Amino acid sequence: MKSKVYFDKLASVLERVQIDTPPFFKKLRLIGLVAVTIGTTILMAPITIPAALTTIAGYVLLGGTVITAVSQVTINEE
Repeated sequence: MKSKVYFDKLASVLERVQIDTPPFFKKLRLIGLVAVTIGTTILMAPITIPAALTTIAGYVLLGGTVITAVSQVTINEE
């Protein structure tokens, strides 16, 4: 019985991802994707980077990922 409840929740999330996102959250999703790109670029740079900058890039990458994920599943209730 638990697996059916789990499947229903998963189906709900998959449906939400496919529904159109409000304009504000589309812009927020774009900002999140840019943050992910910047964080990844800094972390994958082939040169030696100070530890503080690497730590900040990790946090930017994490924040961008969360913003993008939340913005993608936000829908209009109308």
